[in-house]
Amino acid sequence: MANDRIPKRSEIPEEYTWDLSDMFPSDEAWKKEYEALQDMPARLTAFRGRLGESAETLLEFFRLEDELELRLTPLHTYASCASDRDTSDGFYQDMRGKATSTWIAIASAASFATPEIMALDEDRLNLFYVAQPELETYRRSIYQIRRRAAHILSEGEERLLSAAGEIAEGPDRIGGAFRDADVRFDPVKDEKGETHALTNGTFVPLLESADRTLRRNAFEGYYERMGGFRNTLAATLDAEFRQRLFFARARNYPDTLTAALDRTEVPTEVYTNLIEAVHANLDKMYRYVALRKKRLGIDELHMWDVYTPLVGGATRKIGIEEAKATVVEALGVLGEDYTAMLREGFEHRWLDVYENEGKRGGAYSSGSSRPHPYVLLNHKDTLDSMFTLAHEMGHALHSWHSCRYQPVCTSEYVIFVAEVASTCNEVLLMRHLLGRTTDKAERAYLINHFLDSFKGTVYRQTMFAEFELMLGRMIESGQTLTADALSEKYLALNRLYFGPDMVSDDPIALEWTRIPHFFYNYYVFQYATGFSAAVAIANRIFSEGESAVRDYKKFLSGGSSTDPISLLKIAGVDMSSPEPVNSALALFGELLDEMEKLG
Repeated sequence: MANDRIPKRSEIPEEYTWDLSDMFPSDEAWKKEYEALQDMPARLTAFRGRLGESAETLLEFFRLEDELELRLTPLHTYASCASDRDTSDGFYQDMRGKATSTWIAIASAASFATPEIMALDEDRLNLFYVAQPELETYRRSIYQIRRRAAHILSEGEERLLSAAGEIAEGPDRIGGAFRDADVRFDPVKDEKGETHALTNGTFVPLLESADRTLRRNAFEGYYERMGGFRNTLAATLDAEFRQRLFFARARNYPDTLTAALDRTEVPTEVYTNLIEAVHANLDKMYRYVALRKKRLGIDELHMWDVYTPLVGGATRKIGIEEAKATVVEALGVLGEDYTAMLREGFEHRWLDVYENEGKRGGAYSSGSSRPHPYVLLNHKDTLDSMFTLAHEMGHALHSWHSCRYQPVCTSEYVIFVAEVASTCNEVLLMRHLLGRTTDKAERAYLINHFLDSFKGTVYRQTMFAEFELMLGRMIESGQTLTADALSEKYLALNRLYFGPDMVSDDPIALEWTRIPHFFYNYYVFQYATGFSAAVAIANRIFSEGESAVRDYKKFLSGGSSTDPISLLKIAGVDMSSPEPVNSALALFGELLDEMEKLG
């Protein structure tokens, strides 16, 4: 047996695990806060019918909402992180469910607020701002409610939709429980006959192996197993899109995409223009695929050959401590204040580093900075894992800046800008690594990784976005998302995006079964737009220096104080134009040029 056994949670050194005591010193302390919050719905409903009576009453209500945010966020984050450490632990699954139920109950109790704020006469509201200047803090929040007048329902209807929110989370929870806790894969063999554990966490690392036998066995073993549940997983995805359609129609939106993007003030044209721009640049993707086939020296390029690095040296191990040090060094261009917070996170257990049995797969930042962000990793001592560290710390410090410099009501940034800070860190890391070497082999190694990032973030995520848009349109036209229909559409898209030099093996038609982001309500396109914006910001930082860094930190500190297009303009990027996407794709072509010259 190869030395890749997945350890138990108890075997992970404490310094590489979260310190959840920064939120609550114990489960018992969490329980006390949970119980204390049960009277919050009553406190909220005491304001029903009164929000228009005076400026003081409206201000008091918003302050209560701030208090709830400050208390509910750690309640939910603690339960979620505790659950994600081992998704098979029923105790913490129950705790997470209780936190979610509390959040839903409080949101339902506050459902009267939106219609009441909508009903306020404009002149009366302006008098409120004059009578109580502290209401200015909440002007943006009030605008966000009132701008969606056509989509706000009566108090009773709003209460019903809020109560339905917990049901709407069902498909995502079911899919996550299946992928992270229930599904098990048989071990797979390499060319020497040694066996390797196959999990959601090890799947991509196995596909990165130089051992083609291992790659093929992992690929085929994974999808053979997932294929056995294809109808169940299709039904789960069908339920996800039906709940989206229900809420979109209930709120008088023409379709699910418009409903999803309107929450963050992003025009749908940004989504569709991205797909069109990538289609117009598929020739570069096809060049990349042809280069991959040539560099690997194989007659046929298969889908199990997509992740393995093209150049030697890519198997060098990069331990977590080396990764941390390199990331701090690379992000030094953002100033000592930025790197000081990086070190704070590394030294005070903001990170949960290694995979263990039952741990949630992938990586994320908790999105909260109260008391500080929590970052989940499944570090594999690879270059890719180091970039994941930089990526997730970008999210974490974005949250930290927003929470520090914004009032509670505008401290959460919208998802459209969420991937900018994380990807900017990746671009800065890559530029740092390329900038310190002239060695052809090392440059080829790094450019290979950057090309793979482009492929995975711009092309692949746009492919996911196009697939998700197809599913939305199918549901909207009355179709059912069957396993056969999903697989047929996915395979056709895979062939379109990878082109003639790629053998789109039949099992890849089932890749949709393993992608959790299809449950995230039109989220993935923002990886591609975020990458494009990040390239532009990083280029400006290197070309303009301190002034660009100042503007970038203003963006990081902006939270949701204005719309996302305006926030990015602060950092010097105009996402209302196609220029950032086109520039990113042009850079992809330039990197291909250098890689081809390196032989």
